[in-house]
Amino acid sequence: MEKRRLSLENGSYNVNVEEKNGQLIPSGNGHTNFCPNGSIKGGIIFPSKSRAAIPERETWTRQMDFIMSCVGFAVGLGNVWRFPYLCYKNGGGVFLIPYVLIAIFGGIPIFFLEIALGQFMKAGSIAVWNIAPLFQGIGFASVVIVFFCNTYYIMILTWGVYYLVKSFTSVLPWSNCNNTWNTPECLEIFRHDDCGNGTVNATFGNLTCDELSNKVLRLSSGLDDVGSINWELLLCLLACWTLVYFCVWKGVKSTGKIVYFTATFPYVVLLILLVRGAMLPGAVEGIIYYLKPDWSKLGSAQVWIDAGTQIFFSYAIGLGALTALGSYNRFNNDCYKDAFILAIINSGTSFFAGFVVFSILGFMANEQGVDISKVAESGPGLAFIAYPRAVSLMPVAPLWSALFFFMLLLLGLDSQFVGVEGFITAILDLLPARYYFRFQREVAVAICCVVMFLIDLSMLTEGGMYVFQLFDYYSASGMTLLWQTFWQCVVIAWVYGADRFMDDIARMIGYRPFPWMKWCWSVITPFVCMAIFIFNLVNYKPLTYNKTYTYPWWGEAIGWCFAMSSMLCVPVTFLYKFTSAKGTMKERWHSLTEPVWGAHHLEYMAPDPDVKSLTSLSPVSDNKVIIFESVM
Repeated sequence: MEKRRLSLENGSYNVNVEEKNGQLIPSGNGHTNFCPNGSIKGGIIFPSKSRAAIPERETWTRQMDFIMSCVGFAVGLGNVWRFPYLCYKNGGGVFLIPYVLIAIFGGIPIFFLEIALGQFMKAGSIAVWNIAPLFQGIGFASVVIVFFCNTYYIMILTWGVYYLVKSFTSVLPWSNCNNTWNTPECLEIFRHDDCGNGTVNATFGNLTCDELSNKVLRLSSGLDDVGSINWELLLCLLACWTLVYFCVWKGVKSTGKIVYFTATFPYVVLLILLVRGAMLPGAVEGIIYYLKPDWSKLGSAQVWIDAGTQIFFSYAIGLGALTALGSYNRFNNDCYKDAFILAIINSGTSFFAGFVVFSILGFMANEQGVDISKVAESGPGLAFIAYPRAVSLMPVAPLWSALFFFMLLLLGLDSQFVGVEGFITAILDLLPARYYFRFQREVAVAICCVVMFLIDLSMLTEGGMYVFQLFDYYSASGMTLLWQTFWQCVVIAWVYGADRFMDDIARMIGYRPFPWMKWCWSVITPFVCMAIFIFNLVNYKPLTYNKTYTYPWWGEAIGWCFAMSSMLCVPVTFLYKFTSAKGTMKERWHSLTEPVWGAHHLEYMAPDPDVKSLTSLSPVSDNKVIIFESVM
């Protein structure tokens, strides 16, 4: 019998490898201290028998479920309504240069980091930071951000459902000025400049602006003028939350099936709209306007900032949901390959959507005899003002309108319920095992949906749009996401160790990723994140609505409270844990940065400490027994 003893690099446990016939078993006298989640600090053991009734962590039925869920979450409304506008605004095809560079050196490395971290630790966005417990505030921050994001993002789906229902008419309500909510100033022509002129109380000279402002939003005079609830929107919101609940309540086994439709059908609709749009007069001019290069834009810092911000938004990083999705992967899944596939799909969708959007906008400009810059719009303005007006000019307008808003609903729906899944996963991972009960997930999802629904009621009032914009501008803004991703890279690269994490990835996928991942985590990506963060901070402008309404000081204070509630999680948790620990400064640091491993690591931990030479990292053969002894 061969027997050898070694100490792994973290020095927290010893490993005995003995040649025997048998299964993987733990050794020692069993006097090892449990962490609340069944793992031990500095060592790896199996959960106790008292937890036998707790079901094992779910895994995807097939790996394509994971791919489709990530596509559904990351590919959302921003790919359709934000990227095309930024591309046209920032030099057309030239914008792709900074976009691709920042994707390579910023977006893809963090995207891969979040998925790999979830897969390695088999935990949600909070428990995953047991890899460096002192910095668990990163997990709390991501939960706060995704909670805010889930709360206000569904309002866009609510508006989409409203417009979808209104599309099932012979004449679209926003195609003429003969409605009760239209004002005498209503004009049957679209100029997005009209939507930013005039007083907030008055409606604007554009009929689609009338529809959004007077009928849907019923805009009040300001944040302090709450007004009444729009009951039509309330029913739409209730329908959306009901859909989300039944998409999430049974976990990834059901979610993984639903996304096959919600993630793929929007591509069918985009293709149909592109074919239809390309046949319209003015479509070619619109596409040329979209791609026409303006090389002088490359020297503008704003172009690079826009590219970086779009990458972080569209890749959905910093929210913790990608970590949750990765945690349901098999331990040996090749997440490195998956990250590149998903990044290509995400960016490719953004680029493809630009052809769809600008072919229709080109037709709209041609019909009205104006320059495309007069009708080009981004964000909700594109979805609920410009595009509805554009399809109203097309033959069989209700059909194209219904298709467009159904696509919008599906694009947002899977992003919404995967975001809720990430939030629920993080919360359930925190609950001690002794509190487990049979319908735990179903009850947790119901409580989450009800709480967010109640908060959303404030956005259904006449002053709701001002509340919505507060959430959008501050709670899940570029600054909060950049702050989050900066700390993720710093902790993994410099606290846990970039080389060490690369070894862990090699244990999972069987080979070491290209070293540029490590270089990005260590230097390049944190620098990019902090540079954009500082640029946004220095160029901060107070929030306004439609360039006419300026928020009161207390409104901005509420917004900054939203932002700081996530950003302060990292330093506050750090200080609390560090000051509560005992020992010298060095002892505290060593104790609090020592990983808390999970029981699943036992099966896959290689007995050879030199993992850099590994080419295949499947579990050890059956004739070996791995014995872990706690140093304590």
